[in-house]
Amino acid sequence: MWQIVFFTLSCDLVLAAAYNNFRKSMDSIGKKQYQVQHGSCSYTFLLPEMDNCRSPSSPYVSNAVQRDAPLEYDDSVQRLQLLENIMENNTQWLMKLENYIQDNMKKEMVEMQQNAVQNQTAVMIEIGTSLLNQTAEQTRKLTDVEAQVSNATFTSFLEKKVLAMEDNHIVQLQSMKEEKDQLQVLVSRQNSIIEELEKKLVTATVNNSVLQRQQHHLMETVNNLVTMMSTSNPARSPIVAREEQISFRDCAEVFKSGQTTNGIYTLTFPNSTEETKAFCDMEAGGGGWTIIQRREDGSVDFQRTWKEYKVGFGNPSGEYWLGNEFVSQLTNQQRYVLKILFKDWEGNEAYSLYEHFYLSSEELNYRIHLKGLTGTAGKISSISQPGNDFSTKDADNDKCICKCSQMLTGGWWFDACGPSNLNGMYYPQRQNTNKFNGIKWYYWKGSGYSLKATTMMIRPADF
Repeated sequence: MWQIVFFTLSCDLVLAAAYNNFRKSMDSIGKKQYQVQHGSCSYTFLLPEMDNCRSPSSPYVSNAVQRDAPLEYDDSVQRLQLLENIMENNTQWLMKLENYIQDNMKKEMVEMQQNAVQNQTAVMIEIGTSLLNQTAEQTRKLTDVEAQVSNATFTSFLEKKVLAMEDNHIVQLQSMKEEKDQLQVLVSRQNSIIEELEKKLVTATVNNSVLQRQQHHLMETVNNLVTMMSTSNPARSPIVAREEQISFRDCAEVFKSGQTTNGIYTLTFPNSTEETKAFCDMEAGGGGWTIIQRREDGSVDFQRTWKEYKVGFGNPSGEYWLGNEFVSQLTNQQRYVLKILFKDWEGNEAYSLYEHFYLSSEELNYRIHLKGLTGTAGKISSISQPGNDFSTKDADNDKCICKCSQMLTGGWWFDACGPSNLNGMYYPQRQNTNKFNGIKWYYWKGSGYSLKATTMMIRPADF
């Protein structure tokens, strides 16, 4: 008996192989189709007809209707049992097939669900990544906005501070301007007073010079009268003759002769009859000092030529320069010391003492030579060492490519414009600072301070 089952699945589970194997054998056999719907799947079964399931040994024949009734009953029972067996086998087969289909369906559903879950997970991951990227971008934009806001706030704060500082500075500048205006008014008044005082000082100096000249003429008149009286009195003639024969090389000899009063004396050049006038200081440091330079009021212009510095200029009773030629000849006869006195505008005094001083001849540009410095105006000599040649506005003998005498004014022993110049411009009080061309002695008051008074004096070292 054939027990053939053919099924189809609308859900694409088709047993094509079974169908191909049995279709040829089923073509010649009577069959009947049965279709069962189960969920989304439909199953089609091809079952054989009862006549074809007859056993070859069955006594049933074509003429079975002609048999007796008991025989027909037995055949019917057998056939019924056979059908029951077939139905039972089919049922078991269907149950197995259903289980198989369900298992396959479950696996496919699980796989589909897994695939769906994976797809959904991938989609969710992609969506999450996109959201994270969008969130990061939004965060970055928010950070930029915060930074801009912070910068704007800080900039606004700085602008406020700057504006406040500018306002404060404006107020301070206004106050300083007002103070400056007041000081300018005060300075203008003081300058007017100073100008008036300078005019009075110049007038007094001129008057003093006039008085000195009158005194000099008076002295000459008295001397002439004395000479005339001596000439008229023969008894006194030898004494006058002896007095007229006396000459002095320097103030030290004048002092030793018994004349110990400060004043102007006539000195004679060594080994010559040429004379010059000089002021003798008979009081300072034991007396006997020959003054070779003096600055005290600015009444004499010291921006002179080489010739004027050679022979001397000015007034021995006030500001003057004794003369390089006389000093050179005098200091080459014997050893002399040089003492320089200084006064500043604050009432202070100082001095520098050189134990050995002399000037070379004019052929050597009256070069200065100094040794053995002591004193209170600096431990270092403000006259450059070794000695330098003398320079004037018309004779440039310094060690600078510039002309120091023209820049700093006055004649002096300039080095490369050097730390000193006692013959520079005379500046009055409150105008004497920050002056490059003033009366300068660097190692006492610095380079920009112009002194009030200076005096250069010499005396024999063995006095």
